[in-house]
This record gives sequence, C-alpha cells and structure tokens, in this order.
Amino acid sequence: MKAIAISLAAGLAWAAAVSAQPAPFERLPVEQFDMLPPSARVSGPPGRMTVAERACRSVSRDQVRRRLVDLAVQEWAYFGFAIADETQPEADDDGDRRRARDARRRSRLSPPELARLADSIAGYWAVTPEGGWILERQNQIWSRSLGTVADWRDPWSAAFISWLMCEGGLDEDAEFERAIAHYIYIDQAILAREDESLPSAFIAHEVGEIAVEPGDLLCRARRGAYRTLAERRRDLGQGARSHCDLVVELDPASGRILTIGGNVRDSVRLKLLAAEPMPGSARAGVYASIGRGGRAVFAHLKLRADSIGADALETTPTFRALQERGYAEWLEVWVRESGRPGCCSLQTTSAAPGTESRAQPSG
Repeated sequence: MKAIAISLAAGLAWAAAVSAQPAPFERLPVEQFDMLPPSARVSGPPGRMTVAERACRSVSRDQVRRRLVDLAVQEWAYFGFAIADETQPEADDDGDRRRARDARRRSRLSPPELARLADSIAGYWAVTPEGGWILERQNQIWSRSLGTVADWRDPWSAAFISWLMCEGGLDEDAEFERAIAHYIYIDQAILAREDESLPSAFIAHEVGEIAVEPGDLLCRARRGAYRTLAERRRDLGQGARSHCDLVVELDPASGRILTIGGNVRDSVRLKLLAAEPMPGSARAGVYASIGRGGRAVFAHLKLRADSIGADALETTPTFRALQERGYAEWLEVWVRESGRPGCCSLQTTSAAPGTESRAQPSG
C-alpha cells in the first residue's frame, strides 16, 4: 500500500483532465464497505424516476471523517478516476480561455455514461429537500430526449456533498443542512463559528486559521465573489454561486491539496489544488492560500471530529481493493502518465477495473 501512496504523490504531478480515461471501478460489495449506493435511493427509469429513500445513516461522530473520505473515493472510482489539475495559473488571454473551454467540452459524459450514471446522480438529489421537484424537472427533459438519456439540467455538486454527509453519518439537519446550493451549509458553518454551542458538524474558518485535514470541506465562490469568510458573512442568507470539495489528502511535498467534488466537469473528480504553506508556521496543513485566482478558497469548513491520518486516501477500502485485485500497476501508470499525448491505452497496462425563496442548484 505504501508503494501506491508514493506513486500517487509523485505521479499526480502529471495528472490532468484528459480524454483518455480508464474504465470505472464498480462499487464494493457491502461486506467490504457498508454503504447504501445512491442508485438505491431512487426507483424507475429515466423519464419516470422518483425518490424512493431519503433517510440518512447515523453513526458516531468519531467515524464520520473516515466514512466521508471512503465514500468520496469510491464514487470517484465509480465515475472512472477522473482528475482535474487546478494547480496552474488561470487563463489570462483569449487563447487560454478557448483551450480551457474546449477541454471542458471534451470532458462531458458520453450518452452511455449518462445512462449508466443517471440513477447515481439522481440518488445524490434524493437526500435533499428539493430532490423531488428536481427529478420531476429532469424527467421532463428525459421524456423529450427520444430514448437518449439527456445531460442534467441542474448542477449537482451541492447534492453530491449533501449525499456524502447523509450516507457519511450526519443524519440531522442541525448537524448538516442538506441542500442543492452550497451556500446553505456554508452559512450554517459560519453561524456555528459565532456560536459553538450549535450542533453543526462543521465550523467555518478563514484559510490559514487552522490546519486542513482529510474530511474537511474547502469552498470557493464563483468568479471570486468572496475572498474571505468575513465577506460572505455580510451576505449571510443570500443566494451565492459557490462550490465545495471534500479534502481527501494533503501533498505538502508538491504544494497541493487533493480533494473530491461532484459535478466537476460533469463528473465526480479528484481535484488538485495549489496550496501555499503559511510562512513561519510549524503546523502541518496550515496554508496562506488555497487555489488560484478566481478559484481561490475563501472558506475552510472544519469537521468537528478526530483526525484520521495523512494517508487517508490510500487507506480507503477502494484503494485496498485495487491492490488486492492486482490493479496497483495500472493505477500507478494512470496517475503518473495522464495528461501526456497518447496516455494510458488500456492495452499497454494491466487491465483496468471495470429564485432566493427557493434555493437554486449551484456548483
């Protein structure tokens, strides 16, 4: 397992969102990882899909951090190990913007993948209070698609985070307010910062105030609308386009944080964020800044739970299963070489595993 960890840390230097991508890795059986798949929360085919299960799992707080990372990594694998490298400076001219736009277009899910993932993404919506009408609206789109499963009308990144928290063990709204817009639970964490007697599982911090660790959330506002937590505090309760990702590992040697988020270029992706250490700080995981330009993180939501260690990503059930099934070499090639021309043909590696009154979806 340590070999995989070393290869991952070194190999992600080459990682980027690429068109050549390995096959998805099916979710583990319940004997290996006890979880309710998001697809089990809905019933019916696209066009007639309905919410079937909204209840959340309840576990002791000391288990939540571990479960969140384990769940996020399994979903990343199920979506095909997609990677988005955001460590480079943002595009600052028309040519760079055009290339970035073209890359996003190439990353859209194919019709077969849309069909395979439809009930999983619907399952993320199911745990939110608005999940029913979101699915009704999507069913109308699917019904007009002449047999092809159409792309999602609404961005589902906040629904993904809400599902993580629901299945991760935070079953009460007072702990985490599940929603289709990130600002809802960001504001909840800000209020908990001001009154720590509130039962919120997360407390909001400015970047650099406290160490980042796996299981925390890192949040940014679209187009750099907020640079600090204080700026968001002035707009508390008002709708804001924002996005949050779950931290799964720190890579201090390369000045990066590894996160996983939903609806990142239409997928669940592992994201690489540039992280500048705090000058003079002796504490690991304390950063002066996270992310670049308009994608800079303005809020660090700290989970009120014990730490789980620096190697959280490599000790997940999914990574253990990859090693046990002989895919370690394949994974090392993928993370080391992705982004290079002609990367990662599966024939050259070992076989890959298979309005403001109503919050609007954001992310």
